[in-house]
Amino acid sequence: MRLIYSKPELRDLSQGSRIAFARQFRLMTQDDVSDKLGITGECKRRTMTRYEKGGRNPKEDRTKEIADILNVNYNSIKKYDYRDSIDLLYTFMWLEELIPKYQLDLSKVPNVNNSNIVLIKRFIDEWNVMREKRNKKEISYSDYIEWKLTYEVQQWIN
Repeated sequence: MRLIYSKPELRDLSQGSRIAFARQFRLMTQDDVSDKLGITGECKRRTMTRYEKGGRNPKEDRTKEIADILNVNYNSIKKYDYRDSIDLLYTFMWLEELIPKYQLDLSKVPNVNNSNIVLIKRFIDEWNVMREKRNKKEISYSDYIEWKLTYEVQQWIN
């Protein structure tokens, strides 16, 4: 049997769409994830379908289980709270899957000592390094997505 790889597509920025993207990137079916979650019965796929289509949001502990199964950083698939600057950073990365050529430019933001601005600027620097590696074909698309799915924003200390 020959498997054909199909690049996953992100529908939108919802939690469900991000879970579906990560699952597809890992070449797993909804049944595979359901089995690993211990969901049984005739309609075991229904739970994953509801998560992925936004009919239901998994609770925090279930999201952590899904992240472990998909071998991704919890922050890449959790429900975002935009009062948290780290959630904004992950959204920026996901937005690139919807708008591939967009650039986030904070060069005009003054170098203030606001911890959120410092965090965002450092993240963008790291992200731009990886984008440049991908653009120069130093890493593959798959390597780049792997980095995004497993990337963990660090709270740097000045």
